[in-house]
Amino acid sequence: MAIRVCVAGATGWTGSAVAEAVRAADDLELVAGVSRSDPASYSSVAAALDAVPTDVLVDYTHASVVKQNVVAAIERGVNVVVGSSGLSAADYEELDAAARAHEVGVIAAGNFSLTAALLLRAAVDAARHLDAWEVIDFASATKPDAPSGTARELAERLGVVRAPAAPVPVDDVLGAREARGAAVAGTQVHSLRLPSFVVSTEVVFAAAGERLTIRHDAAETPAPYVAGTLLAVRSVAGRVGVTRGLDRLLE
Repeated sequence: MAIRVCVAGATGWTGSAVAEAVRAADDLELVAGVSRSDPASYSSVAAALDAVPTDVLVDYTHASVVKQNVVAAIERGVNVVVGSSGLSAADYEELDAAARAHEVGVIAAGNFSLTAALLLRAAVDAARHLDAWEVIDFASATKPDAPSGTARELAERLGVVRAPAAPVPVDDVLGAREARGAAVAGTQVHSLRLPSFVVSTEVVFAAAGERLTIRHDAAETPAPYVAGTLLAVRSVAGRVGVTRGLDRLLE
């Protein structure tokens, strides 16, 4: 039996590509789309899930609505794949508790591309051996949230390893402390929002006399995110609670 999928953000940049890939897959069925701009789609996740039996909600919407979309799915016993950014660690803790209470799975990734997952894995390994690092987050000038989901997920995963060394604490900086970026799970993250970027994430590790830079760049196509999203759709059934990171599915 095919996995029944609803795509929220079905007319968006990534959501439309995911919807087309679901239509083309033999083991998946696109049962509904959610879009505020398309009269042929449902206007809300709640309306779509109430109208059509669904196994998995895929969310590629906006930081301002993603949490309520995920909650709507969890409350209806629908598994969720979250590709939207804007959720904090505290949000994920809350969603994890809700998902466990309703015995559904949520797979979330700041970036569903394979190369971004490999950056995350390599960075976590590097943090075990190097004690100083910072993250630079590049995105388009019109991206409203900061940091990006990719950069936030990276910082939070590095924070699980340990806190980076900070010879001069940010609170002791002379001048504009904001110039040192924002602390995310103990890591300083610097978000740049400029034309021509899609999403690029760079983590710089440093030790005495040497540096290691690991960087992921996304081009102007959603293609890299499609395969990872479909892997999550196929993997979420049977999970309970929140699983964060595409790399968790590659082990």
